[in-house]
Formats: sequence, C-alpha cells, structure tokens
Amino acid sequence: MSEEAVMWVEKYRPKMLDEVVDHKSVIESLKGFLKSPNTMPHLLFAGPPGNGKTSVALCLARQLLGPGWRNYVLELNASDERGIQMVRERIKNFTRHVLGTMAKVPFGLVILDESDQMTAEAQTALRRIMEANSRTSRFILICNYSGKIIEPIQSRCAIFRFAPLARGDVENYLRFIAKKEKLNLQDSGVEALIEHCGGDLRRAVNTLQAAATVGRTVDRKTVLQVMGKAGSEEIRDMLGKALKGDFLEARNTLYTLMATYGMSGSDIIRQVHREIFNLKLPPKAQIELADIIGEYDFRLVEGANDDIQLSALLAQLVKYGSQLGEKA
Repeated sequence: MSEEAVMWVEKYRPKMLDEVVDHKSVIESLKGFLKSPNTMPHLLFAGPPGNGKTSVALCLARQLLGPGWRNYVLELNASDERGIQMVRERIKNFTRHVLGTMAKVPFGLVILDESDQMTAEAQTALRRIMEANSRTSRFILICNYSGKIIEPIQSRCAIFRFAPLARGDVENYLRFIAKKEKLNLQDSGVEALIEHCGGDLRRAVNTLQAAATVGRTVDRKTVLQVMGKAGSEEIRDMLGKALKGDFLEARNTLYTLMATYGMSGSDIIRQVHREIFNLKLPPKAQIELADIIGEYDFRLVEGANDDIQLSALLAQLVKYGSQLGEKA
C-alpha cells in the first residue's frame, strides 16, 4: 500500500460509533454506556470474521477514554497468546497499572481479540481477574464462536451478536475505496467480491487490493484470478457434464480448473456444494447430492488424495445422473 493510501486509511478510519456502518441495534446500545460509563459491564462481541467487531471496540474505547485512550487500553490477540501465562502476567499487570490513573479515566479497557482461541485454563484465570478488578477495569472479549467461551465468563458479560454486513453496505464501501484509489471497479467485479467474501468486509477489501495490482480495471475475471477460484459457470459446466454421463469430459474440466486456478480439492468441493443448489434439480436430488459431496469432503479432511477423491466424486455424480435419467 502506498504512503498516500496509508494516510487515507488513517484519515477515513472510523473514529466514532456514529461512523460505523450497519449494526444499528448494537451501536445504539453501546451509545447508552457513553452517558454513564461506570454502569458499563464487561462486553462480549460475537459474530463472523470481518464484520467490524474490533473496529466497534476501538471506536467505543476512543469515545469512552478520550484523546489519550491508547494509554488506558490493552489490546491483545488471544490466538497468539492463548495460555494462562498471558493472563497472569500481561493482563494482571495492566489492571494494577490502571489503578494509579483512575482520576483521568473511569476505568482501563482490556480488548481480547479472538478470545475463543484461549485455553480453558486461561479462561478460568481470566474469570477471576474480571471478577477481582471490575472496579478498575472493563473487558471487551471478541470472538467468532461465543459457545467456546466458558459460561462463567459469558454470564459476566453483556453479549452483542454481530450479523454479516448487508450486501448494500459492502458494495458502497468497496465503491468508495475504488473511487478514492481511482480504480475502474466494474459491476461484475463487485458481484464476484460480494459472492465469494460472504459479508466479510476485511476479506473483500484485501481481495480488491490484490486485484488492483493486476490492473486498474477490476472485473469478475480479475477477482477470480487473484482469489484462485473458478467461476460459477465453469463449476456448473463440470457438474452438468457429469450428470449427463460424460465422465471423461467432466474430469478434463476438473483438471483444467485445478491447473488454471490452482484450486485445492477442498476449494473445489466447497464450490461444487454451493452450485448443486443452483442447478435445476428436484429438491430430493439436491439433498442426495449434498450427502454424496459431504462424504468426499470428509475424506479430503482426513487426508485422502485430492485427485483420486475428486475423480471418484465425479464418478458418483455420473452414476446418480444415470439413475435420474432412468426415473425420468
């Protein structure tokens, strides 16, 4: 990223909760704590990656703690330091340090990103620290799966669930970036970014940046190229050949996809699973095909050979296609 682009990111990075896109109910609830900070409980932000949980936590910290907010915030990524040592040393020392600055801020803030990656031992130790230091410190735990956080911690937190960002919000933000960076972002490129990033804005922005290195025009072909994914039409073409009984042509298409896009077996399985439900098949046939695909996905996860298992999957589709033809 150029120096100009870095300066632009800093300038336009959301600094206040009012600037956060979407999550309206969450934002309105958090604004209530700004009026009387001392009533704010510990917080747990849960939801899929790339939808603004960490940004909201940082915006809240800025508004609660004022201009010198960085001095009163400990931000940790729990996936890097997952063990009990991190809790006993860094977090405990921070909560003691904040005690001496209480005249300037209502409390210190500990932001634990990816807290669902912490070990059970570390979470138990964290529970005790949250309990003992509730007067001087507040914790914001950020995770993808709230079920991996132990119940005693969940009961001490106000839980906010972040849904994937709305399609329109993702599109508007991508076009905003493209305009500032003077990119020719075509409609097909936006569609591909939204389709393959599934509400993960961070991933969409990173993919857009990668696509911009290929050329100033970003279309569907460019996006798929940098993501190493095949287009929906190519996957449907392969499935159509298999279901019509043309195994050799379907396998040739498979090898072309693997050679052109460098796709792994798991990537192809995921796209095949998605496209099964876009084919004009009876609901019962889609269910049975999803069951077949699930079996081969399990085999790949267990370490089976990609080439052999994908060929076997196509063979199963050929057999199933012939059964459909007989029933018709």
